[in-house]
Amino acid sequence: MTEITTNKNVKDDEIDLLDLFKRMGRTLNRWGIALGRAFLISVVFLLKRWLPLGLSVVAGIGISYLLKTTSQSFYTSDLVFRNNLALMDKKTLRDNSGTTSEIISKISKLHTFCSENNQAAMSLALTMKTESVRDISDISAYWIIDQSRDGIPDYVDYKGNHSAYDTINIRMQDRFDIRVKINSPQDLNLVREGIIRFIENDSLYQQRNRVRLRQNHDLLSRLNYDILQLDSLQKVKYFEETRNMKPSSGGQIVFMQEQKTQLVYGDIYALYTQKQQLESERDLYKGVVTVLSDFSFPTRRDNGAMYYGKQVIPVVFLITLLILIILSNRRKLEEVYKKY
Repeated sequence: MTEITTNKNVKDDEIDLLDLFKRMGRTLNRWGIALGRAFLISVVFLLKRWLPLGLSVVAGIGISYLLKTTSQSFYTSDLVFRNNLALMDKKTLRDNSGTTSEIISKISKLHTFCSENNQAAMSLALTMKTESVRDISDISAYWIIDQSRDGIPDYVDYKGNHSAYDTINIRMQDRFDIRVKINSPQDLNLVREGIIRFIENDSLYQQRNRVRLRQNHDLLSRLNYDILQLDSLQKVKYFEETRNMKPSSGGQIVFMQEQKTQLVYGDIYALYTQKQQLESERDLYKGVVTVLSDFSFPTRRDNGAMYYGKQVIPVVFLITLLILIILSNRRKLEEVYKKY
């Protein structure tokens, strides 16, 4: 009797997988039918009301063109700077000085001034006239990303999505991008000079740059001295004199040593290569930053009809659709309103 009761309890606790799958199938079937029906109803609803919906799209286009003609135009252009204070590690491609991130943070102050419409602070920072500063809508600095660590810039991280912990696609530590939004592109040259002054007026950056140039000068002096020393040994020393050990008395062992060729051209060329690199640093990159890619003169305004259309047309269309849905279901809505 006890065994029969135990078997009965086990059977009651078992799950009928076939029945479970049937129920899941029926549920999914009902959902599919409901979704298909809702899709057909939506399509029919839109087709029946194509005229007001089409007029809403036309109205959105008209509003976009109206905003284009009435609003003040602005233009966007990019500038790429080289950070001359960066101390690059050739193996890891990292900046041991950290000045690039500091400069980007410094440029963020200009972005804050633009967001707050603080024209007085902007004029003081860029040492520009207030009339010229009024036309600046925004100044922002961005990292330049190097994909695959090949030392070639690939794209600018405008959205700030790049992870600093990414070891394959890395931030280039020796350069950065600055994007300027301005109403009058004729003043881009003034803005560039103002940004350079804003960066180089930093006293700490000036001290670092003086130290860099002094170290460059000291190393150049040493390289010139070493090159002269190698020249004094002759540019090519074909044979190094060796001592031929001769027997001075009977019974001594004689060691004969082959003559060895010694070249110094490789050493001289290596020193000259270092010297040329240092001279390039001294002559081309004298300041804290150097312009690698200047502003390009924009020919088209950024806030054209398409700029406003991407925002206005969907909004007008959705408002029209919402009004049509309310009108088609007004009786049900009235009943619900009266009921509650």
